[in-house]
Amino acid sequence: MPLFINRDQIFAHQVHLLEHKLRSKEERILELETENAILHLRLSESLGKLRRDHEEDTKCESHHQLQSNTEKITQSALVKLLSNVQAVKQDLSELFAVYASFASELEEQSKQLLEKVEQASCCLNGHHGDEFQNLQDRVAALERSLEEEKERCRSERQKRKELHNMLVELRGNIRVHCRVRPVLAFDHVQTSGSGPASSEEVISAISDDTVMVNCLKTGMPVQNKMFEFERVHGPDDSQNAVFEEVKSLLTSLLDGYNVCIMAYGQTGSGKTHTMMGSQLEQHSGIQQEAQQGIIPNAAAELFRLLSEKPGESHAVEVSVMEVYNNEVFDLLARDEHGNAVGQRRDVITTSSGTSQVTGLTYEPVCDASEVMQIISSVLKLRAHCPTLVHTDSSRSHLIVTLTISSKSPNALALARRLQSAKMDMQRSAQKEWWSPRCRRANPSARQPSYELFASPASSPCPSPSLSPCPSPRHSISQTEFRTKLQLVDLAGSECVGMSGISGAALWEVSCINRSLSALSDVLGSLAEQRPHVPYRNSKLTHLLQDTIGGDAKLLVMLCVSPTQRFITESLQSLGFGTRARQVQKTPRRKNHTLKVK
Repeated sequence: MPLFINRDQIFAHQVHLLEHKLRSKEERILELETENAILHLRLSESLGKLRRDHEEDTKCESHHQLQSNTEKITQSALVKLLSNVQAVKQDLSELFAVYASFASELEEQSKQLLEKVEQASCCLNGHHGDEFQNLQDRVAALERSLEEEKERCRSERQKRKELHNMLVELRGNIRVHCRVRPVLAFDHVQTSGSGPASSEEVISAISDDTVMVNCLKTGMPVQNKMFEFERVHGPDDSQNAVFEEVKSLLTSLLDGYNVCIMAYGQTGSGKTHTMMGSQLEQHSGIQQEAQQGIIPNAAAELFRLLSEKPGESHAVEVSVMEVYNNEVFDLLARDEHGNAVGQRRDVITTSSGTSQVTGLTYEPVCDASEVMQIISSVLKLRAHCPTLVHTDSSRSHLIVTLTISSKSPNALALARRLQSAKMDMQRSAQKEWWSPRCRRANPSARQPSYELFASPASSPCPSPSLSPCPSPRHSISQTEFRTKLQLVDLAGSECVGMSGISGAALWEVSCINRSLSALSDVLGSLAEQRPHVPYRNSKLTHLLQDTIGGDAKLLVMLCVSPTQRFITESLQSLGFGTRARQVQKTPRRKNHTLKVK
């Protein structure tokens, strides 16, 4: 009997299956539509981001073009202004020479007339009274004319000072020079592998203000990096050529500004040679002039400038310190037998805001030879340690300070002291002037007498008060003011793996690198004009506070090695110099418009 099949059930089952498939397809269609909407949304977001990036690129490009045009215009204007300043300085020097000859001629005529008056007084009688009176009138007129010429001469000298300081300020209160040393014997080290040779020269001075670095990498094209500074010295530049670009700052020193010249770079880059000169080539105890560094040349130039100011009295004192393992040592300190021994000193901040080393030894000097004799006698106390990079590597920062005390007979110094006293009184009116760190609170503490009226860090004119604490009343009877020239030979930054040191020397490297990092942080804070500058993060920056901050003049001499072996440290030094150039310090006091009646 055939099996009976219900066709309606079969059709119903098929319809159910088809409806299930239809629902599945509809769900799939809904998922695809959702994904499509999401993709469209992402596409619109990507297009919007691409459009914004394109607009930002366009803005950046236009801003860069505008900045480049502005820099070109500023540079051309600065070049024109510098040429005008040089022309004015030349005219002033010629005018000063004419005034000097005229003044000497007037003095000679005055002497002759005085002699005639003395001769006439011997045979004076009633008939010669009128002639004697005429002679006296002529002498008085000549003396008045002489005083007028002297006053005009002083005015012209002050204008020259103002133009010189304006020129230095246009160049920047912080100037950065770079010196590329020649290839030396320890640069030739065998390297393994197929990379570039370690003695290959990759850093060169391509112009007076540009350094080029060839960044060589195996299998990669050569990339050239350019660094611009105020002055760049190549391996062939002599010590005298380097100092010629530095010595203009000494004029600012005698004009009342603190000045600091420091050498920065890695171990073996030529810092000590640049600052001190060659200590090997000596004949009969006299160092060859061609090998003298910045320190002996600066001392000689300082005393030469002082000798050209016979109408003013100056006193010069020298101190020598080293910062070793973040501690300050006085290298001129003596024991009971009179031998020089390095004694640890503390750095404090006085109530007037200046940094001061307690108990620091100062030696009075009269010429450059005495300065170098004192420095040479204590250099053996400086910490040294041989490394794989340098056989006589300095492990401390050497700081030579020349302090100049000046007494000027003209009215300009008195007027500047009046202005400084007024500003100090305005500042002291906003805060309590007595400080628990005042020297009156600790009368047993010893310090040099001139430290009691040391100038603030931002002012070339010191507080005229003889009290160690700022007093509401300022004495202006004294016209003496003090400035200091700090010459710094920094210890070299280095990589521990390359130097091959171990043991206690690792702590020395750590302290050196941390102090240099603190110096970089201080310059970074000044560049960004932060309200707080971390001078006290290191003894080095705390010690140099007066010559780094305010309107002090700072010159950083970058010393770099030209070879591939030290390219990492050289790039770090060049980057440090680039950041230092970004500092734009605003002087707190302008003396260019100061008028004296």
